[in-house]
Amino acid sequence: MRRFLLCLVLVLTACAPRGALVMAPEGYRPSILETVWIASQRSLDGQHMPQPWFSRIDVSVPPERAPGDLAYPRPGGDPGTQFLVSGGGRLGGADAFRRAIEADLARRAPEDRDIILFIHGYNYSFAEGVYRTAQLAHDLRLPGVHAHFSWPSRMKPYAYSGDRDGALYSRDGLVQTIQLLVQARGRGKIVLMAHSMGSQLLMEGLRQMALSGRRDLIDRIDGVILMSPDLDLRLFRSQVRAIGPLPRPFVILTSPQDRALQLAALISDEPLRLGNIPDAQPVADLDVIVVDTGAFNTGYGHFNVADSPALQRILTRMRDLDRILPDQGGVAPGLIGGAVSRVEQAVQVVLSPAL
Repeated sequence: MRRFLLCLVLVLTACAPRGALVMAPEGYRPSILETVWIASQRSLDGQHMPQPWFSRIDVSVPPERAPGDLAYPRPGGDPGTQFLVSGGGRLGGADAFRRAIEADLARRAPEDRDIILFIHGYNYSFAEGVYRTAQLAHDLRLPGVHAHFSWPSRMKPYAYSGDRDGALYSRDGLVQTIQLLVQARGRGKIVLMAHSMGSQLLMEGLRQMALSGRRDLIDRIDGVILMSPDLDLRLFRSQVRAIGPLPRPFVILTSPQDRALQLAALISDEPLRLGNIPDAQPVADLDVIVVDTGAFNTGYGHFNVADSPALQRILTRMRDLDRILPDQGGVAPGLIGGAVSRVEQAVQVVLSPAL
């Protein structure tokens, strides 16, 4: 397996200098380790693949870092301060992927058998998606098994349309991956998390399941979280109509000040994207939870849940987001500085830093 990882590292370092995979020093034993199970529909040089390929990558999380910091490595990287690859290998195929996850779950305590799948957004390299999955798992203290679906991004800031095509190209692969995770899950929960343009891919995957008569797959999903979704509002509503009842909880993390989505709206000649709606009113007739994270904006404000330690501290206390419904006892314990209200069928949460 180490030979495969070395080959993977060499190829990805050559074609994607941003956040390239870098092996930890030989013999290094990380004090913090996150295993990422990967289904990828991009080749090692970034091209579209007709079918996903599967692997496991063990990520060494640097102990000398602040929460929210994602320090990409350089060749000869420092394991104390940078994310590094410490193990793993390619898997033989879909069945091997499923069996390996089943074995991982079987070794865990009953309360630690959830599966959380992360789908990256626009302008991501393969390595960046792997490291981001590990960072979210660690900083948000996510239980269970952490999986990542990697679709063929062009990895160029100006390739917005190309990335959107690459995401849509990967619908079949995403549905296959979700089906494998459902088969492997046992008694744990499955939560799907998507960021930015990855939210459009996830919604298209759910729509495809519904239209192909796979409502059974949708009903096995225990939660969906769209983070800063780069998604046309009309398209989102059309997808929901095709999907039918949404998994619960269905959470949309937004920020009206998201500068990346403001630019996406300008490019698309639209006033808004789903991820920067000002409140829950545009989706008030849907059974969703809209969480405004704008008070925690950092940088472009496009990935607050990954970048803001203060927001992470709050979200780690909101494990069961459906418990914040006003008609089920009000605000969940630990929701600090959050204003919660019902807007028709939707729930609106406006988070603010604790005073």
